[in-house]
Amino acid sequence: MATPNDPFNAFVAGPENAAMRDVAGPLSGLTLAVKDIYAVRGQRTGGGNPDFHAESPVAAATAPAVKRLLDSGARFAGRTQCDELVFSLMGQNVHFPHPVNPAAPGRVTGGSSSGSAAAVAGGLVDIATASDTGGSVRAPAAFCGLIGLRTTHGLISLEGTMPLAPSLDTFGWFARDAEVYERVAQVMLPERESPRWRPLRLAALDALLLGTAEAAEYARMVGIVSAVLGAPRAAPALSQSPGDLYWTFRKLQAFEAWREHGAFITRHGARMGRGVRDRFEFGRDLPADTEAVETPKRDAFRAELAALLGDDGVLVMPTVPGAAPLASSTFDQQQELREKALRLLCLSGLSGFPQITVPLGEVDGAPFGISLLGPAGSDLALVRTARTIMEKK
Repeated sequence: MATPNDPFNAFVAGPENAAMRDVAGPLSGLTLAVKDIYAVRGQRTGGGNPDFHAESPVAAATAPAVKRLLDSGARFAGRTQCDELVFSLMGQNVHFPHPVNPAAPGRVTGGSSSGSAAAVAGGLVDIATASDTGGSVRAPAAFCGLIGLRTTHGLISLEGTMPLAPSLDTFGWFARDAEVYERVAQVMLPERESPRWRPLRLAALDALLLGTAEAAEYARMVGIVSAVLGAPRAAPALSQSPGDLYWTFRKLQAFEAWREHGAFITRHGARMGRGVRDRFEFGRDLPADTEAVETPKRDAFRAELAALLGDDGVLVMPTVPGAAPLASSTFDQQQELREKALRLLCLSGLSGFPQITVPLGEVDGAPFGISLLGPAGSDLALVRTARTIMEKK
C-alpha cells in the first residue's frame, strides 16, 4: 500500500510501526526513504515480492547502514518500492503500480531502486537508500537526473539487507543536490585524500552509446568534465571485451542469486514476473562449476583495471547507453536496452571499484548521465569531484 501524497508510486509503506527517535546530527532536517530490502526495526522487509514480505519477520533491529543515517539526524519517511527480489533494471514490478519518473514521466525510473529514485527525483524526500548489484544505483540515477554512487564493494555494511549476489551487492543512496549528497557521503564513507585525477577513457565503452544524439550529448558532457579534470586520455583496450565481461558478470550474478533465493523461488515461482523468473532460472541451470570458471576471469579483469587506474586514474564513461526507455516500450525492447546497459555497468560490479553517475545531460527531453569510475576506496573523492563538476558546469 503506497503512502498518502505519493503521486509517483514510490512508497510501499510509511513510517508507521518503525521504532524511531529524532536525533540531532549532520543530516538533521533531511528526510530519508529506505529501499524495501533494508531492515527497519518494527517493520517487515518486502523485497518487492508479496510472498517474501509475508515470510519476513518483523525486524528486531535496523540495518546498520540505515541506522547510521538515522543516528546522524535523518528522519525516516517510509519504505520504497523495488524491483522483485531486486533482479531487474527497469523498475516495473508486476506486483505494484509502476513508479513514475518525475524527470521524464513517460519513461521508466529504472530499477531495482525504482521507488527510491522516484521519491528523490519527485522531491518527496531529500535522500533515499538504494543498492547496486548490477546497476541499481547508477541506472535509476541516470534515468531520473540524480547523483548516484556505487560504493567500493564491502566498504559499507550490508548486515540487515536482503541479498541478491553477495560478491556484487553494495549499498548506495540518491540525492538531487550535490551538497546534500556530500553530507551523506561524509557520514557513510571514510576520509581519504583526494588525488589529482588522471582522466582516462576507453573507446569500447564510448562505442556502446545508442546513436548520434547520445554521442553528441555525451561529447558535450565530456567537455564539462574536461574543464575540471582535463581531457581524458585514450587508454589501451582491455584484454576482455565488454561482451566478455558482461557474460562473466551475468553468470556470477545469476549463480549467486539462485543460491540465495532458489528455495524461495521453488515455492513461489508462479507469482514472479517474467523477466525476473527468467533470470533466476538462468542461474538455476548454470553448471555447478560456474564460480570456478568465471571467478578467475573476474580476478584478471580486476587486476588489469587496478593497474590501469593506479591511485589516481579515473575512467570517464557513459553511465548507460542513453535515456530511460519509454514506459510503454515492449518487454523485448526493455530487455535489449538492459543487456546493452549491463555492458557498461558491469565494470564497476566485477572490479568492486566505485563509480558515480553525474546528471549533466539530456537526450530527447530526458536525463542522461556521465560516470566517473575510480580506484578502490576513492568513493569520497569521487563524490567531491562530482560536486565540483556540477557546481562549475
